[in-house]
Amino acid sequence: MKDLSNYRKTYKKDELLEKNIPKNPMELFKKWFNEAEKMKFGEVNAMNLATIGLDNFPKNRIVLLKHFTWEGFIFYTNYNSEKGKAITKNNRVCLSFFWQGLERQIIIKGKAEKLAKNLSDGYFESRPKGSKLGAWVSKQSEIISSRNKLDDKLIAMENKFRDNEIPRPRNWGGYLVKPSIIEFWQGRPNRMHDRIRFSLQNDFSFKVERLQP
Repeated sequence: MKDLSNYRKTYKKDELLEKNIPKNPMELFKKWFNEAEKMKFGEVNAMNLATIGLDNFPKNRIVLLKHFTWEGFIFYTNYNSEKGKAITKNNRVCLSFFWQGLERQIIIKGKAEKLAKNLSDGYFESRPKGSKLGAWVSKQSEIISSRNKLDDKLIAMENKFRDNEIPRPRNWGGYLVKPSIIEFWQGRPNRMHDRIRFSLQNDFSFKVERLQP
């Protein structure tokens, strides 16, 4: 067994105080996201998506945030994938971001809703050709006997669409996660971290509360 007890880090880059936060959490998300972008962490839009599967177990995976608006957070996937089926059964999901260089986390609880077809069409049209073909080739999350068979399917799809536009598959599109709770976590010394929680109220305002670390 490997002992990891000596892995320790002191968090001291910033603080998160009530006097410095806006009333709407999306304003703070935008500020933090822009600051993470400037740090050039790579895929700053990579986020963890947690769902409750058909087997009633939670499952996490990394997906890419493609848009965020005042309404919430948008990502795209195959609706027939494991995550798509999980969302169909239970659309309560959790998103999280971790930007280590800024010593920050954001945890978002909300409900995922399918985007309007025209919005999914618009994003699909903006994708590179290879990504469009991949959406047609892969029956995401289903078993396949070998990599060669997957590559053969790609070649066949390339030939099919060689001289034609590639439309969006009906089983592929976007989700909008509308947040009900957003928690912002800022690392602080001595594990006395700042945790600020925004909770959506019936009048669509947000209640702001400090949580103990």
